[in-house]
Amino acid sequence: MGNLYEDIVAKKEKISLVGLGYVGMPIAVSFAKKVDVIGFDVNKQKIELYRSGIDPTKEVGDDVIKHTTVDFTDDEKRLKEAKFHIVAVPTPVNRDHTPDLTPVEGASHVLGRNLTKGSIVVYESTVYPGVTEEICVPILEEESGLKCGTDFKIAYSPERINPGDKVHRLETIVKIVSGMDEETLDIVAKVYELVVEAGVHRAESIKVAEAAKVIENSQRDINIAFMNELSIIFNKLGIDTKAVLEAAGTKWNFLNFAPGLVGGHCIGVDPYYLTYKAEQLGYHSRIILSGRTINDDMGKYVVENLVKSLIKAGIRVKDAKVGILGFTFKENCPDTRNTRIIDIVNELKEYTIEPMISDSTADAAEAEREYGVTFVDENMFKDLDAVILAVAHTKYLDMRMENIDSMYNKKNAQKVLIDIKGLLNKKEYEDAGYLYWRL
Repeated sequence: MGNLYEDIVAKKEKISLVGLGYVGMPIAVSFAKKVDVIGFDVNKQKIELYRSGIDPTKEVGDDVIKHTTVDFTDDEKRLKEAKFHIVAVPTPVNRDHTPDLTPVEGASHVLGRNLTKGSIVVYESTVYPGVTEEICVPILEEESGLKCGTDFKIAYSPERINPGDKVHRLETIVKIVSGMDEETLDIVAKVYELVVEAGVHRAESIKVAEAAKVIENSQRDINIAFMNELSIIFNKLGIDTKAVLEAAGTKWNFLNFAPGLVGGHCIGVDPYYLTYKAEQLGYHSRIILSGRTINDDMGKYVVENLVKSLIKAGIRVKDAKVGILGFTFKENCPDTRNTRIIDIVNELKEYTIEPMISDSTADAAEAEREYGVTFVDENMFKDLDAVILAVAHTKYLDMRMENIDSMYNKKNAQKVLIDIKGLLNKKEYEDAGYLYWRL
């Protein structure tokens, strides 16, 4: 196995990517600039889009997909052609917030059926410490009939790609790598160094690397929860949270976090993986789960303040016409999975309000499939009682007041505007007579 790195560089052996979503596809494209890559996904429709030169994730763009040398396939048997496998599939949570390892287990079954002697399998999916060795390895061994450590080796290198971020990419973020032994670690490190310009950090064990990843987003989640709690307190005090944070931010060591809805596949999910493992060991998390509780309730909190604003404006709450601008889990990214805007939608329905939703950036088919949500064109926003500016898409940053004015019912004395991310100038809109509220 010692010559595997040299064989990959010489294109005598191939790398495979199992899972071609927002993380796996950019990795495949990056490696394909240097070595031969097989890109595998069970989603035939997605593979056809890639083969047609279309990037549904918008992570690298259609032009890059058209010219990449990645060999896209939905035929799992093609995995036998590779000796270095990277698994990059989602690791979501169930409704009860327990880890849903179905995708990573499924990928292990598929890969195991097509694993050959002398291979290295690297998992990138975010998991709690122990999953790679205690859950994935037995599946690989059972499906392949091979022995880990003798016939094949395993490693873990957590993904750090930030969907929608054009600055912090695979190439520019230090990559954590780990392996089951020194030989595996060395090969894995060298392979990733082919594309990661920022270099690699060699973790001392697979469990250390798994733990490092899961705490990265847990830390961020807790900090955002603190900001959300501050927002709730300052709102009761009649103080603008954004103004407070701008003032506090003038100190050199003040951490730059802001209140908001916490969605996506990482920040709102990873903490539950860590607390789940802790519960198995008899420890009940206090700080982590408290942060999760605060963040999970923010959609309800936003709607409560919308309803208060409607009442203050003298607008009947029942069947009020509300428009929501933005539905994705983060700005400038088409991904709607685990978006917390759905919490706002569901909470509005509790008040018999069926909101209109517009988001030209979002994957409309995905939103329909995942949530039963159908988008409307922004031009359909007419005679509204309230507007919720929910996502900080670039297109909304330059939105002029006259555009927003045109969305409202002219009969209402005040226009209710909920600017979740604080994109607009509060004073300007309040001076114009808006009943403006933000986190």
